[in-house]
Amino acid sequence: MPRIPVKRDPGARGRLQDIPVQGHKRVLLAAPRGYCAGVDRAVVAVEKALEHYGAPVYVRKQIVHNVHVVSELEQQGAIFVDEVDEVPTGAHVVFSAHGVSPAVVNAAADRGLLAIDATCPLVTKVHREAVRFARDDFEILLIGHEGHEEVEGTAGEAPDHVTLVNGPDDVDRIEVKDPDKVVWLSQTTLSVDETMETVRRLRERFPNLQDPPSDDICYATQNRQVAIKKVAEDADLVIVVGSANSSNSVRLVEVALEYGAKAAYRVDYASEIRQEWLDGVATVGVTSGASVPEVLVQEVLADLSGAGYAEVQEVKTAEEDLMFSLPKELRKDITGRQDARALGGRGR
Repeated sequence: MPRIPVKRDPGARGRLQDIPVQGHKRVLLAAPRGYCAGVDRAVVAVEKALEHYGAPVYVRKQIVHNVHVVSELEQQGAIFVDEVDEVPTGAHVVFSAHGVSPAVVNAAADRGLLAIDATCPLVTKVHREAVRFARDDFEILLIGHEGHEEVEGTAGEAPDHVTLVNGPDDVDRIEVKDPDKVVWLSQTTLSVDETMETVRRLRERFPNLQDPPSDDICYATQNRQVAIKKVAEDADLVIVVGSANSSNSVRLVEVALEYGAKAAYRVDYASEIRQEWLDGVATVGVTSGASVPEVLVQEVLADLSGAGYAEVQEVKTAEEDLMFSLPKELRKDITGRQDARALGGRGR
């Protein structure tokens, strides 16, 4: 996997001008935003693996979909690869938060790799659902984006039982063997609204379609979408901090536009904000995807402050206190004692 170029340019601070607009300039800052428990766990897993075993530690795919996080971990000694056959025999490899299929797990074992599974527990839950429904001979309609790592991992749990549904417009092409034994599952990072519309259309075609035992879309994805809906009602412009390959970050832009924002853009770094985006803008909404560290949001707020948007009002729609234990291999420090970060990673 090629090294990811970093576009961050702290020296660009101050380039945005404070141009008068009608109304009072302010920022509406969505909360919750940024790191979720699964991302925190995965990032800390790579950091602790480097502490335990020394560099290099290999990671299959991006540990989370954020260019800044990946670049920071590369600087610490992580090496990101596309497939496990790129990892030297006997080396340590971390599976990303998005999960992997059994075929990948087996390929790693065949190469004698020491695997650490940093799959988000909420993704693991979907994997287990796929296995259970396949065992009961259900056809699984997996709502998600073709080619996304999470979808590939889930589908790989039951490849003979899974049909991918890319969205509402994909429903009409779906064919099933037995319409009385069909269940839907979903990628965890989708738009809640679009997913429910897809389910509605599927149920029109297959009235006996079963629901998963619990909501597959993760709590963090839902919470960030609810928060940006509230912000978008009053925003002339919404800025979403997140990477282009981050499904939940891209969805936040779409949700913002759908719920009233006059304009919405995604950026990796504050330096990507364009002056023309601020023309005539009094209220800027700001949020970040679930794989984005808070430091990047604070840099956006600093740049906006320099452009006259110094007043920041937080719009909070939920509290988050969920924490996930680290992978079992990493719950003790190098002396064998329980690590303070074993339950819940770095904290907030």
